[in-house]
Amino acid sequence: MTLARELVRAIRGPGNGPLPDDVATAARLHFLDAIGVGLASAGSPIGAAYNAYATEVAKGGPATVFGQSTGASAADAAMINGGLIHSLEFDDTHTASIAHGSAVLAAAALAVAESQNASGAALLGAYARGWEVLIRFGLAAPNGFHAKGFMSTSVTGALTSALMAAELMNLDEDRSVAAIGIALSQASGVMEFLTNGSSVKSLHPGWAAHGGVVAALFARAGMTGPETSLDGKHGLFRQFTGDESAAGRFRALIADLGRQWHLPKAAYKFYPCCHYLHPFIEAAGKLAERGVRADDVERILCRVPQGEAAVICEPWETKQSPANGHAARWSLPITVAAQLVDGKVDLATFETPASDTVRSLARRIQWQPLPGARFPERFEAELVCETKPGASEILRIDDVFGNHTRPPGAEAVLAKFRTNAARSLKADAIGALERATRELGAARDLKVLSAALRQTN
Repeated sequence: MTLARELVRAIRGPGNGPLPDDVATAARLHFLDAIGVGLASAGSPIGAAYNAYATEVAKGGPATVFGQSTGASAADAAMINGGLIHSLEFDDTHTASIAHGSAVLAAAALAVAESQNASGAALLGAYARGWEVLIRFGLAAPNGFHAKGFMSTSVTGALTSALMAAELMNLDEDRSVAAIGIALSQASGVMEFLTNGSSVKSLHPGWAAHGGVVAALFARAGMTGPETSLDGKHGLFRQFTGDESAAGRFRALIADLGRQWHLPKAAYKFYPCCHYLHPFIEAAGKLAERGVRADDVERILCRVPQGEAAVICEPWETKQSPANGHAARWSLPITVAAQLVDGKVDLATFETPASDTVRSLARRIQWQPLPGARFPERFEAELVCETKPGASEILRIDDVFGNHTRPPGAEAVLAKFRTNAARSLKADAIGALERATRELGAARDLKVLSAALRQTN
């Protein structure tokens, strides 16, 4: 039996039962967090390209488009919403698999569920099971996709979205397998955006969500795809990671679908920038709490897990002087400097180029590898700050806040959602959306949720 068929059977067998309470709670919070981030993007300058594109396609359709009062097709809505959710680098991550799950899965699940008039429980279940598959793709090849220059979320997200869409469309086993194979031909997401911080990165999960929806639609229409999409000579793992053992690891990982749940360990983000940067920003904040000010700093040495360096450190000269505010979302020296100079790192930090004061401090920051780092299981950071009087401070963060080792309370996630949603939704709609998500598991349809999402400012 091919691995793709094993996956379909696993997700429809033990993996298809009712969600455990802790998983359902995590699914609702992550889903709401993703929607809030997407709404913030729609109300921010970074969302302008998506908003402009939406005016061309959101002219009436079953699926909600963030920031728009009219809907679009499921595929178009999934693409726009997925792109918006990822635009601010504020969306959730499962750290060990390096998966930005909700940017792909919330976008695809919402769009397909609305277009199929699915129940809230069906939406929530498909979304949670999609997370489980996406995480297992990443765990089967730890950092393997990124090492080859591909964003794992986008590559594996297309196949996961196809599987999830097939579930919500009630496709049979053969057509679900075909959908995964069709999605493989649409899987992409190269990391070249890092050369200039171009905004196309946000399209990666959006395109994956779009590709998965389209793949399921074509499978339903009778198109076929390679059944060996996961374990073939040119299948997912061999083609995108070059790892001959990854398919076998994935086979072992899907054996416990429905029994072992990883979603409750997915991390929330509380800064709108690359997740690797967060523990360094926190460390800089702790320096400030100890009384260190930007003018006091002679030099800061950042010790960085080696698996992160290619994204947030290289080339260092470019990271010290990024081309624009958006590019700074992947800059270690700029974000550390911004925390010390401005006392915060928030949405406004990346909406304009860094100030001369921030850039001046960034030039006094250096980096080196962090020995013994546990990346990607944990996102660690160590700062050594030398101050002008000759003293030094050492700060170490053992894992990023928001990860399962340092979980935030539900109220912190809800507060983030409310602030973000206010950029696009009317005040009454924010409360209605929060209530609709809390009651999602019992909802026979998505009318209340959809109506709240379309009450734009």
